[in-house]
Amino acid sequence: MRPNIARVALPVPLDKQFDYLVPAHLFPVVGGRVSVPFGRQTLVGIVTEFSHQSEFPIEQLKSIKQALDTQPVWSKPLYELIVWCSQYYQHPLGDTLNNALPAALRKGKQANFSATIQWRLTDSGKNQLMQGFGRAVKQAKAMMMLESGPCDHQSLLDHEISSATLKTIEDKGWVVSEEKTVTVPPRPAVITNDPGDLKVNSEQAIAIASVNSQNQFGCYLLEGVTGSGKTEVYLQMIKPVVEKGRQALVLVPEIGLTPQTINRFRKRFNVPVEVIHSGLNDSERLNAWLSARDNHAGIVIGTRSALLTPFADLGIIIVDEEHDTSYKQQDSLRYHARDVAVMRAAKEQIPIILGSATPSLETLHNALSGKYHHLVLSQRAGLAVPTTNKVIDVKGQYLEAGLSAPLIAELRKHLNQGNQVMLFLNRRGFSPALMCHECGWTADCQRCDAYYTYHQSSREMRCHHCGSQRPTIHQCQNCNSNQLVTVGVGTEQLEQQLATLFPEYKAIRIDRDSTRRKGSLENALESIRNNEYQILIGTQMLAKGHHFPNVTLVALLDVDASLYSSDFRASERLAQLFIQVAGRAGRASKPGEVLLQTHHPEHSLLQTLLHKDYHHFAQSVLQERKYAMLPPFSFLTLFRAEANQSDDAEIFLRQVRHSLEAHPLFDHQAIVLGPTPAPMAKRAGKSRWQLMLQVTSRSQMQKILASAKPVIAQLPNAKKVRWSMDIEPQDLS
Repeated sequence: MRPNIARVALPVPLDKQFDYLVPAHLFPVVGGRVSVPFGRQTLVGIVTEFSHQSEFPIEQLKSIKQALDTQPVWSKPLYELIVWCSQYYQHPLGDTLNNALPAALRKGKQANFSATIQWRLTDSGKNQLMQGFGRAVKQAKAMMMLESGPCDHQSLLDHEISSATLKTIEDKGWVVSEEKTVTVPPRPAVITNDPGDLKVNSEQAIAIASVNSQNQFGCYLLEGVTGSGKTEVYLQMIKPVVEKGRQALVLVPEIGLTPQTINRFRKRFNVPVEVIHSGLNDSERLNAWLSARDNHAGIVIGTRSALLTPFADLGIIIVDEEHDTSYKQQDSLRYHARDVAVMRAAKEQIPIILGSATPSLETLHNALSGKYHHLVLSQRAGLAVPTTNKVIDVKGQYLEAGLSAPLIAELRKHLNQGNQVMLFLNRRGFSPALMCHECGWTADCQRCDAYYTYHQSSREMRCHHCGSQRPTIHQCQNCNSNQLVTVGVGTEQLEQQLATLFPEYKAIRIDRDSTRRKGSLENALESIRNNEYQILIGTQMLAKGHHFPNVTLVALLDVDASLYSSDFRASERLAQLFIQVAGRAGRASKPGEVLLQTHHPEHSLLQTLLHKDYHHFAQSVLQERKYAMLPPFSFLTLFRAEANQSDDAEIFLRQVRHSLEAHPLFDHQAIVLGPTPAPMAKRAGKSRWQLMLQVTSRSQMQKILASAKPVIAQLPNAKKVRWSMDIEPQDLS
């Protein structure tokens, strides 16, 4: 007898599934999508099982409207992984499954390739090619690419040609765009484009051989100093996988790192390389997803969200810069892509490589304890030599927009030698605060416990926490004085000061404000590599993974706040940042120099980083963590609550604490810390409190949370607050 009831997981914030009748003319499948009525709306959900009975009377059940798939959306191992994610991160199954789908499939579209946009030259454009483009370098690059034949939109974006450039030449009548139906060609027989791999040193050769001899699950930490040739190692690890017709997944932390990575992979391998990140539109994302599922794509490169892409025959996973905090999702399903990637590799029985110059202490602990294989690259590739690290004590020194006289002298020396210099300041805007010189009043955000950041270029004050903004004020709101002064230095002010100090050299600023437009970051990075700019100013966006062979001096301007942070991970983050930023210097044959400005040159953390290496630092911090029973020697869950009234959030978390402590598995090895006001006690008009559960084993944590969560959801104050549960949090603010 055919089951007539389907259990469906829907994208709603409820830890339950819903029963629907299966009409005789529909044939849904477990793991496939269905369209169902839900209240006054129609939702797309996933069938999780069939049954002959329901806890509700049959006459109360609604019927499925449409079966959208004839086969499961995911393979069995991937579906099991997504279910595991839901359970481990304590997130509703329906919403977790929904998060794993491309937006087009969430909306109920068919899982078929969508038409893509293709660009080609017009006759007018061909004539213009003969006349030249003057100083319009980007337009010339686009036109020359199209000279050899039509190109699809994504290929042009991958070659760092922005949508704005394409629109400009389209408006001039030089190019036209047209829809092109996607046809999937067979995989090419010849896999590698180049005659042979680059020469590798003995450490690289050992790392490659260790992984290539593995034909089942194994997790490898590839700890390589910056510039040690990790990407070349990745390429040679992937080669035998794609030669067997299997597929590779490469995760990178940010979109900004993908263009140079993609180009290097496409140059090496004659297989389709697909890209998946948040910058794609719905049809581009769906096409890339289908290419991987249908075994068209040989390699997929993507950010965190690419992890749950289905593959026909996945053979290897690589997580580059595995320590990066952007692998942790901060809202909705709060998963860590690195940890889930390890679980996926285990379920698929394939090797996974976690690469970093500065591995997270959790990963390093797993490697040192033998849980992961540990591969080390201690030498810089080619002719590159280690950087020279120096500290500048700025106590008592006059600073010009955050720059000391010794640093200015060093900048001039390197610039006069024809090199590029990079200044790192992790604070965008002109100034982090605006203060009255007469009474000391400071312009603060009315909705957050934070000051407004002054942005001179747009003549406004912005809160970087809630996003509120207002025009710049010119009068103190306390004493009516017009003596308002800026306090502190941001990247805008630094850029202005450097233009005054070095008018003969061009400077470029790379931060979230200067790279808002699609394609602007790629264009800026290309300009830097072409030596169009000599002075590079940036926030963390500029610190990660980029290869700038002409940069010989890197300066970190203001990192002192990290030395005395309340977050136990602050020292680890600072050490990783220092090594990553320092790694941008001296990557070719030119020697590199790293300067660190500080008021605390004697600080033990800075001394360790300057005179020893990251591994030595990590060993000492791991010892401290062990004594304090902090991760990786314990496991944390952070409960956050926010409400209009501070008392509501505090009372709710006190109720949560009692619920946790009343659990039968709660013993002397489990601790509840709090509730306490969050480090930023007010954000976006809401009062914020938090509570921490600390236990010594993951299984104990999962059992406590799984049974406590439904109890917490029914607490008297649960409906008065917005609350969340963050398993193994990376951000404690």
